[in-house]
Amino acid sequence: MRSSLTLAATVAVLALDAGAARAQTASSTTTTVTTTTTTTVVAPAVGEAAPDFSLPWADGSGARATPVALSDLKGKVVVVAFYPKDRTSGCTAELTKFRDEYASLFGDGVVVVPVSADSIDSHVSWASEMKFPFALASDPSLAIADKYGSRMAGRPIASRTVFVIGKDGRIAYREMKFNALSEDAYKALAAAVAAAR
Repeated sequence: MRSSLTLAATVAVLALDAGAARAQTASSTTTTVTTTTTTTVVAPAVGEAAPDFSLPWADGSGARATPVALSDLKGKVVVVAFYPKDRTSGCTAELTKFRDEYASLFGDGVVVVPVSADSIDSHVSWASEMKFPFALASDPSLAIADKYGSRMAGRPIASRTVFVIGKDGRIAYREMKFNALSEDAYKALAAAVAAAR
């Protein structure tokens, strides 16, 4: 009898140990799965239709009465230049070069549309101070920058990209890392504009 009691006690202890081990295993193997979806927007390629847009814009005299709409510019060569921020060193260098060499870079009949997330008030102030011969477009939500693959990753600003859109509304040239301090970048842009004319 004693051996059957010992056997029963041993079986009970083993059963408790097994149950505790299962509970411990279950709690230690609980896994949380988190899924992150990342959307990568690719810029339109040369030869593709340029994404249409309509944005408020302003020059040194104030906000323009009607937004700039790409669809309204069909039949003209358009340069869309996304840039990070008004008054920063690289952006000042780029747009000053556009201003100072407007005739040789673009020439008559070309519409230049610099675009950033800055407000219309910021654009009016900066354009007035810098005497830009073009208006600056405001894309505060970066919705248009997204369409052109021109949002700076992880930041609420546009990256420095340049697109030349031909008279047919197609991308004729794109530079996804425009170097505002490189003379070669401006030469390539001028050549692309001349070819699109």
